[in-house]
Amino acid sequence: MRQEEISTLPTSVIRYLNYLSAIKSKSELTVLEYASDLRMFFRYLKLSRGLVDKKTPFDEIGISDLTDDIIFNITLNDAYAFLAYCRNERNNNNNARARKAVAIKRFYRYLEVNSFIEKSPVMHLESPQTKRALPKYLSLEQSIALLDSVDGPFKERDYCILTLFLNCGLRLSELVGINLSHIKDDNTLRVLGKGNKERTVYLNNACVSAISDYMRVRPADGLYDRDALFISKQKKRISRQMVQKIVEGYLEKSGLAGMGFSTHKLRHTAATLMYQYGNVDPLQLKEILGHENLSTTEIYTHVYSEQLRDAVDSNPLNKISKVKKTGEQSNT
Repeated sequence: MRQEEISTLPTSVIRYLNYLSAIKSKSELTVLEYASDLRMFFRYLKLSRGLVDKKTPFDEIGISDLTDDIIFNITLNDAYAFLAYCRNERNNNNNARARKAVAIKRFYRYLEVNSFIEKSPVMHLESPQTKRALPKYLSLEQSIALLDSVDGPFKERDYCILTLFLNCGLRLSELVGINLSHIKDDNTLRVLGKGNKERTVYLNNACVSAISDYMRVRPADGLYDRDALFISKQKKRISRQMVQKIVEGYLEKSGLAGMGFSTHKLRHTAATLMYQYGNVDPLQLKEILGHENLSTTEIYTHVYSEQLRDAVDSNPLNKISKVKKTGEQSNT
Protein backbone atom coordinates (compact mmCIF):
# COMPACT_ATOMS: atom_id res chain seq x y z
CA MET A 1 0.00 0.00 0.00
CA ARG A 2 1.25 3.49 -0.86
CA GLN A 3 1.15 6.53 1.42
CA GLU A 4 -1.22 8.42 -0.89
CA GLU A 5 -3.79 5.61 -0.66
CA ILE A 6 -4.39 6.19 3.04
CA SER A 7 -6.82 8.98 2.16
CA THR A 8 -9.09 6.34 0.56
CA LEU A 9 -9.68 4.65 3.93
CA PRO A 10 -12.56 5.29 6.35
CA THR A 11 -12.09 8.23 8.72
CA SER A 12 -11.82 6.05 11.83
CA VAL A 13 -9.01 4.04 10.24
CA ILE A 14 -7.15 7.17 9.15
CA ARG A 15 -7.47 8.50 12.69
CA TYR A 16 -5.94 5.28 14.04
CA LEU A 17 -3.05 5.37 11.58
CA ASN A 18 -2.29 8.97 12.57
CA TYR A 19 -2.22 7.81 16.18
CA LEU A 20 0.29 5.06 15.33
CA SER A 21 2.53 7.55 13.59
CA ALA A 22 2.24 10.58 15.89
CA ILE A 23 1.86 8.95 19.33
CA LYS A 24 3.28 5.44 19.04
CA SER A 25 6.11 6.59 16.70
CA LYS A 26 5.65 3.63 14.38
CA SER A 27 7.70 3.70 11.19
CA GLU A 28 6.07 4.60 7.89
CA LEU A 29 6.44 1.00 6.73
CA THR A 30 4.68 -0.33 9.84
CA VAL A 31 1.84 2.16 9.44
CA LEU A 32 1.39 1.18 5.79
CA GLU A 33 1.33 -2.51 6.73
CA TYR A 34 -1.46 -1.87 9.27
CA ALA A 35 -3.30 0.19 6.68
CA SER A 36 -3.04 -2.59 4.10
CA ASP A 37 -4.28 -5.28 6.51
CA LEU A 38 -7.22 -3.19 7.71
CA ARG A 39 -8.16 -2.25 4.15
CA MET A 40 -8.27 -5.91 3.23
CA PHE A 41 -10.43 -6.71 6.26
CA PHE A 42 -12.97 -4.02 5.47
CA ARG A 43 -13.03 -4.95 1.80
CA TYR A 44 -13.92 -8.47 2.89
CA LEU A 45 -16.55 -7.08 5.26
CA LYS A 46 -18.28 -5.21 2.41
CA LEU A 47 -18.13 -8.30 0.21
CA SER A 48 -19.44 -10.69 2.87
CA ARG A 49 -22.33 -8.39 3.80
CA GLY A 50 -23.41 -7.84 0.23
CA LEU A 51 -22.47 -4.15 0.26
CA VAL A 52 -20.68 -4.41 -3.08
CA ASP A 53 -21.36 -6.10 -6.40
CA LYS A 54 -19.86 -9.60 -6.24
CA LYS A 55 -18.44 -9.09 -9.72
CA THR A 56 -16.21 -6.28 -8.45
CA PRO A 57 -12.56 -7.44 -8.25
CA PHE A 58 -11.59 -7.71 -4.59
CA ASP A 59 -8.63 -5.34 -4.90
CA GLU A 60 -10.88 -2.69 -6.44
CA ILE A 61 -13.46 -2.61 -3.63
CA GLY A 62 -13.61 0.90 -2.20
CA ILE A 63 -14.12 1.28 1.55
CA SER A 64 -14.07 5.06 2.07
CA ASP A 65 -17.88 4.97 2.29
CA LEU A 66 -17.96 2.54 5.21
CA THR A 67 -19.71 4.20 8.13
CA ASP A 68 -18.60 4.00 11.74
CA ASP A 69 -21.85 2.16 12.48
CA ILE A 70 -20.69 -0.72 10.29
CA ILE A 71 -17.04 -0.60 11.38
CA PHE A 72 -17.83 -0.40 15.09
CA ASN A 73 -20.31 -3.28 15.03
CA ILE A 74 -18.38 -6.19 13.59
CA THR A 75 -18.35 -9.55 15.36
CA LEU A 76 -15.67 -11.99 16.38
CA ASN A 77 -17.03 -14.34 13.73
CA ASP A 78 -16.42 -11.64 11.08
CA ALA A 79 -12.75 -11.67 12.00
CA TYR A 80 -12.44 -15.46 11.93
CA ALA A 81 -14.30 -15.64 8.61
CA PHE A 82 -11.88 -13.08 7.20
CA LEU A 83 -8.85 -15.10 8.35
CA ALA A 84 -10.39 -18.20 6.75
CA TYR A 85 -10.89 -16.22 3.54
CA CYS A 86 -7.24 -15.14 3.61
CA ARG A 87 -6.15 -18.76 3.91
CA ASN A 88 -8.55 -20.36 1.44
CA GLU A 89 -8.90 -17.67 -1.21
CA ARG A 90 -5.62 -15.75 -0.98
CA ASN A 91 -3.28 -18.52 0.18
CA ASN A 92 -1.96 -16.47 3.10
CA ASN A 93 0.36 -18.48 5.34
CA ASN A 94 0.18 -18.52 9.14
CA ASN A 95 2.55 -15.57 9.51
CA ALA A 96 0.56 -13.38 7.13
CA ARG A 97 -2.74 -14.25 8.82
CA ALA A 98 -1.25 -13.73 12.29
CA ARG A 99 -0.16 -10.23 11.25
CA LYS A 100 -3.66 -9.44 10.04
CA ALA A 101 -5.16 -10.72 13.29
CA VAL A 102 -2.84 -8.43 15.26
CA ALA A 103 -3.78 -5.43 13.09
CA ILE A 104 -7.48 -6.03 13.67
CA LYS A 105 -7.13 -6.58 17.42
CA ARG A 106 -5.03 -3.46 17.94
CA PHE A 107 -7.37 -1.29 15.86
CA TYR A 108 -10.38 -2.29 17.93
CA ARG A 109 -8.41 -2.02 21.15
CA TYR A 110 -7.63 1.58 20.12
CA LEU A 111 -11.35 2.21 19.53
CA GLU A 112 -12.16 0.79 22.96
CA VAL A 113 -9.50 2.70 24.88
CA ASN A 114 -10.54 5.97 23.22
CA SER A 115 -14.24 5.34 23.98
CA PHE A 116 -15.38 5.01 20.37
CA ILE A 117 -16.82 1.63 21.32
CA GLU A 118 -17.72 0.16 24.69
CA LYS A 119 -15.86 -3.12 24.27
CA SER A 120 -13.64 -4.59 21.58
CA PRO A 121 -15.52 -7.31 19.68
CA VAL A 122 -12.26 -9.07 18.85
CA MET A 123 -10.71 -9.05 22.30
CA HIS A 124 -10.52 -12.85 22.25
CA LEU A 125 -9.44 -13.22 18.63
CA GLU A 126 -6.77 -15.92 18.43
CA SER A 127 -3.90 -15.81 15.95
CA PRO A 128 -2.68 -18.75 13.87
CA GLN A 129 0.30 -20.53 15.38
CA THR A 130 3.55 -19.39 13.82
CA LYS A 131 6.93 -21.06 13.87
CA ARG A 132 9.72 -18.66 14.56
CA ALA A 133 12.66 -19.35 12.27
CA LEU A 134 16.13 -19.10 13.75
CA PRO A 135 18.05 -16.14 12.32
CA LYS A 136 20.58 -16.83 9.58
CA TYR A 137 24.06 -15.50 10.23
CA LEU A 138 27.66 -15.69 9.07
CA SER A 139 30.15 -17.76 11.01
CA LEU A 140 33.25 -16.11 12.43
CA GLU A 141 35.32 -17.47 9.54
CA GLN A 142 32.79 -16.22 6.96
CA SER A 143 32.72 -12.79 8.62
CA ILE A 144 36.49 -12.53 8.38
CA ALA A 145 36.39 -13.63 4.73
CA LEU A 146 33.81 -10.93 4.00
CA LEU A 147 36.00 -8.23 5.54
CA ASP A 148 39.08 -9.56 3.72
CA SER A 149 37.29 -9.23 0.38
CA VAL A 150 37.00 -5.44 0.61
CA ASP A 151 38.93 -3.60 -2.08
CA GLY A 152 38.55 -0.86 -4.66
CA PRO A 153 38.43 2.96 -4.73
CA PHE A 154 36.01 3.12 -1.77
CA LYS A 155 37.62 0.36 0.29
CA GLU A 156 37.99 2.46 3.47
CA ARG A 157 34.32 3.45 3.39
CA ASP A 158 33.11 -0.03 2.55
CA TYR A 159 35.30 -1.68 5.17
CA CYS A 160 33.97 0.76 7.77
CA ILE A 161 30.38 -0.04 6.78
CA LEU A 162 30.90 -3.78 7.11
CA THR A 163 32.81 -3.36 10.37
CA LEU A 164 30.02 -1.36 12.00
CA PHE A 165 27.42 -3.89 10.85
CA LEU A 166 29.39 -6.88 12.11
CA ASN A 167 30.58 -5.35 15.40
CA CYS A 168 27.63 -3.20 16.47
CA GLY A 169 24.62 -5.01 15.03
CA LEU A 170 23.21 -1.85 13.47
CA ARG A 171 20.07 -1.82 11.37
CA LEU A 172 20.42 -0.59 7.79
CA SER A 173 18.43 2.58 8.52
CA GLU A 174 20.59 3.25 11.57
CA LEU A 175 23.83 2.96 9.62
CA VAL A 176 22.86 5.29 6.77
CA GLY A 177 21.53 7.79 9.31
CA ILE A 178 24.83 8.16 11.18
CA ASN A 179 26.10 11.75 11.36
CA LEU A 180 29.60 12.88 12.28
CA SER A 181 28.05 14.66 15.26
CA HIS A 182 26.75 11.30 16.51
CA ILE A 183 30.29 10.01 17.07
CA LYS A 184 31.56 11.06 20.50
CA ASP A 185 35.07 11.50 21.85
CA ASP A 186 34.53 8.67 24.35
CA ASN A 187 34.18 6.21 21.44
CA THR A 188 30.43 5.96 21.63
CA LEU A 189 27.90 6.40 18.86
CA ARG A 190 24.40 7.85 19.20
CA VAL A 191 21.98 5.84 17.09
CA LEU A 192 18.40 6.64 16.12
CA GLY A 193 16.55 3.32 16.05
CA LYS A 194 13.01 2.15 15.47
CA GLY A 195 10.30 4.52 16.62
CA ASN A 196 12.88 7.34 16.76
CA LYS A 197 14.29 5.86 19.94
CA GLU A 198 17.86 6.84 20.68
CA ARG A 199 20.43 4.50 22.13
CA THR A 200 24.17 4.61 22.74
CA VAL A 201 26.40 2.14 20.90
CA TYR A 202 29.90 1.51 22.21
CA LEU A 203 32.56 1.41 19.51
CA ASN A 204 35.25 -1.24 19.94
CA ASN A 205 38.80 -0.94 18.64
CA ALA A 206 37.92 -2.36 15.24
CA CYS A 207 35.19 0.25 14.76
CA VAL A 208 37.32 3.14 15.98
CA SER A 209 40.16 2.11 13.67
CA ALA A 210 37.84 1.65 10.66
CA ILE A 211 36.19 5.04 11.20
CA SER A 212 39.60 6.70 11.59
CA ASP A 213 40.89 5.15 8.36
CA TYR A 214 37.76 6.20 6.49
CA MET A 215 37.83 9.77 7.81
CA ARG A 216 41.29 10.24 6.32
CA VAL A 217 39.86 9.75 2.81
CA ARG A 218 36.25 10.86 3.30
CA PRO A 219 35.32 13.67 0.86
CA ALA A 220 35.19 17.09 2.48
CA ASP A 221 34.26 19.46 -0.36
CA GLY A 222 31.06 19.85 -2.35
CA LEU A 223 28.99 17.69 -0.03
CA TYR A 224 25.19 17.88 -0.04
CA ASP A 225 25.06 16.75 3.59
CA ARG A 226 28.25 17.72 5.39
CA ASP A 227 27.29 15.93 8.61
CA ALA A 228 26.59 12.54 6.98
CA LEU A 229 29.23 9.97 7.88
CA PHE A 230 28.99 7.79 4.80
CA ILE A 231 29.18 9.64 1.49
CA SER A 232 28.31 8.28 -1.95
CA LYS A 233 30.21 8.84 -5.18
CA GLN A 234 27.74 11.66 -5.93
CA LYS A 235 28.82 13.46 -2.71
CA LYS A 236 25.44 12.69 -1.06
CA ARG A 237 24.52 10.72 2.06
CA ILE A 238 24.77 7.09 1.06
CA SER A 239 21.37 5.47 0.45
CA ARG A 240 19.98 2.22 1.80
CA GLN A 241 19.90 0.78 -1.70
CA MET A 242 23.58 1.58 -2.25
CA VAL A 243 24.59 -0.03 1.05
CA GLN A 244 22.63 -3.16 0.12
CA LYS A 245 24.38 -3.21 -3.25
CA ILE A 246 27.78 -2.84 -1.57
CA VAL A 247 27.09 -5.71 0.83
CA GLU A 248 25.77 -7.96 -1.93
CA GLY A 249 28.87 -7.24 -4.01
CA TYR A 250 31.25 -8.27 -1.25
CA LEU A 251 29.15 -11.33 -0.38
CA GLU A 252 29.60 -12.45 -3.98
CA LYS A 253 33.30 -11.60 -4.02
CA SER A 254 33.93 -13.60 -0.85
CA GLY A 255 32.06 -16.64 -2.16
CA LEU A 256 29.08 -16.17 0.15
CA ALA A 257 26.47 -15.26 -2.47
CA GLY A 258 23.43 -17.49 -2.90
CA MET A 259 23.50 -18.62 0.72
CA GLY A 260 20.66 -16.45 1.99
CA PHE A 261 22.86 -13.73 3.46
CA SER A 262 21.89 -10.05 3.25
CA THR A 263 22.53 -6.71 4.90
CA HIS A 264 20.15 -7.53 7.74
CA LYS A 265 21.87 -10.89 8.26
CA LEU A 266 25.00 -8.94 9.25
CA ARG A 267 23.02 -7.62 12.21
CA HIS A 268 22.09 -11.20 13.09
CA THR A 269 25.75 -12.12 12.76
CA ALA A 270 26.88 -9.43 15.19
CA ALA A 271 24.30 -10.48 17.76
CA THR A 272 25.13 -14.17 17.47
CA LEU A 273 28.89 -13.66 17.67
CA MET A 274 28.54 -11.39 20.70
CA TYR A 275 26.42 -14.00 22.46
CA GLN A 276 28.67 -16.92 21.55
CA TYR A 277 32.05 -15.32 22.21
CA GLY A 278 31.42 -12.36 24.49
CA ASN A 279 29.66 -13.82 27.52
CA VAL A 280 26.84 -11.33 26.88
CA ASP A 281 23.55 -12.09 28.61
CA PRO A 282 20.23 -11.52 26.80
CA LEU A 283 19.44 -8.31 28.70
CA GLN A 284 22.72 -6.75 27.67
CA LEU A 285 22.23 -7.90 24.09
CA LYS A 286 18.74 -6.40 24.11
CA GLU A 287 20.18 -2.98 24.94
CA ILE A 288 22.96 -3.27 22.35
CA LEU A 289 20.53 -4.16 19.55
CA GLY A 290 17.81 -1.72 20.60
CA HIS A 291 15.11 -4.38 20.87
CA GLU A 292 11.86 -3.33 22.49
CA ASN A 293 11.07 -6.78 23.87
CA LEU A 294 13.39 -9.37 25.40
CA SER A 295 11.59 -12.12 23.48
CA THR A 296 13.04 -10.70 20.27
CA THR A 297 16.55 -10.96 21.66
CA GLU A 298 16.14 -14.45 23.11
CA ILE A 299 16.10 -15.97 19.64
CA TYR A 300 19.89 -15.61 19.61
CA THR A 301 20.12 -17.75 22.73
CA HIS A 302 18.10 -20.35 20.83
CA VAL A 303 20.67 -20.27 18.03
CA TYR A 304 23.38 -21.21 20.50
CA SER A 305 21.15 -23.90 22.04
CA GLU A 306 20.63 -25.40 18.59
CA GLN A 307 24.40 -25.51 18.10
CA LEU A 308 24.82 -27.30 21.42
CA ARG A 309 22.14 -29.78 20.38
CA ASP A 310 23.91 -30.36 17.06
CA ALA A 311 27.20 -30.90 18.88
CA VAL A 312 25.65 -33.59 21.06
CA ASP A 313 23.94 -35.19 18.06
CA SER A 314 27.29 -35.35 16.23
CA ASN A 315 28.73 -37.67 18.87
CA PRO A 316 29.40 -40.99 17.08
CA LEU A 317 27.86 -42.84 20.03
CA ASN A 318 24.58 -41.18 19.04
CA LYS A 319 24.20 -44.01 16.50
CA ILE A 320 24.37 -46.72 19.17
CA SER A 321 20.83 -47.40 20.34
CA LYS A 322 21.13 -50.33 22.75
CA VAL A 323 23.06 -53.43 23.74
CA LYS A 324 21.53 -56.77 22.80
CA LYS A 325 21.04 -59.46 25.41
CA THR A 326 23.84 -61.39 23.77
CA GLY A 327 26.17 -58.51 24.44
CA GLU A 328 26.39 -57.44 20.81
CA GLN A 329 25.91 -53.82 19.94
CA SER A 330 23.07 -52.82 17.68
CA ASN A 331 23.38 -49.86 15.31
CA THR A 332 20.30 -47.95 14.30
